[in-house]
Amino acid sequence: MKAVLFDMFGVIARVQSPESMAVLERTAGADPDRFWAAYWSERPPYDRGEVTGPGYWQAVFAHLGISPDRRLTEELTAADLRSWSEIDRRMVDLLGRLADQGLVLGLLSNIPEDLAARYEATQPWLERFAVRGLSCRIGSAKPEPAAYEWCVRELGLPPEEILFVDDRAENVDAARRLGLQGHVFTSEEELRVALEAALT
Repeated sequence: MKAVLFDMFGVIARVQSPESMAVLERTAGADPDRFWAAYWSERPPYDRGEVTGPGYWQAVFAHLGISPDRRLTEELTAADLRSWSEIDRRMVDLLGRLADQGLVLGLLSNIPEDLAARYEATQPWLERFAVRGLSCRIGSAKPEPAAYEWCVRELGLPPEEILFVDDRAENVDAARRLGLQGHVFTSEEELRVALEAALT
């Protein structure tokens, strides 16, 4: 193993908390089940950079039968960005240690442009990554093969020399089908054990 390709959310950054999800539900003023069905069904084009933030929320509003509203769009965008902004500092520290050991680090994240820009403006540790495969900029998202293939080309290494780390088994399985090593993330401690095994 010469490189580690990391997922962002659920690995380095935390997924949405119940509290942040409740804020989104209250802001939308919609039935929670209907809201989340609309939120996720329209997310792929947003993650791939095919629509802007306002375009994404307009599509969500259409699902919910809500008239487009600029103020509500701005409030939901702000709440959505906050909901994805909590970092696991232990994982950031681990990135630093891996970089100091000479491992090449890559990032492959399903992330919309609004959130990518927020992270770049506030998280200097992103500079640790030699390659950043952000779905909104590479035009493909996990588990689409093209997303992994883009990262492998940019890393310039054979797939078998890259360990892909993600909290979703379906994303890790997709990477393995392309020849990458894979680890389903559950904790920083278990990842350290897996990294030690891969390096021996």
